[in-house]
Amino acid sequence: MKTILVVEDMNSQQLLISRLLKNYGFEVIPHDSAETAWTWLTTNTKPNLILLDIIMPGQSGLDLCRVIRKEEKFNQVPIVFCSSKNQESDRFWALRQGGNAYITKPFSPVELIDVVYQHVN
Repeated sequence: MKTILVVEDMNSQQLLISRLLKNYGFEVIPHDSAETAWTWLTTNTKPNLILLDIIMPGQSGLDLCRVIRKEEKFNQVPIVFCSSKNQESDRFWALRQGGNAYITKPFSPVELIDVVYQHVN
């Protein structure tokens, strides 16, 4: 079973994403902050994919992405940003920080699953 780390501070979004991914057979590890996600990453086996919001209290998703990309252990783990920030410059900077893909909220379930499948297989 493929494991996806979901880092999303909004409980409703986290629940929606987690249920959708579980329905498609993924194991989901939810976190509501970059800090708790990083703690989990450093003490567990690496996930197959990280789904990452940008705007969160404390450390942002962009900050976490940069930290992840500095660690050789996580260098090849795909990072998909899922954010309400919908400007082309937001996408550009997220990918520039080390993200592999970027989708905007609100997203369609098909769009999310397609992007996940593109990066975990």
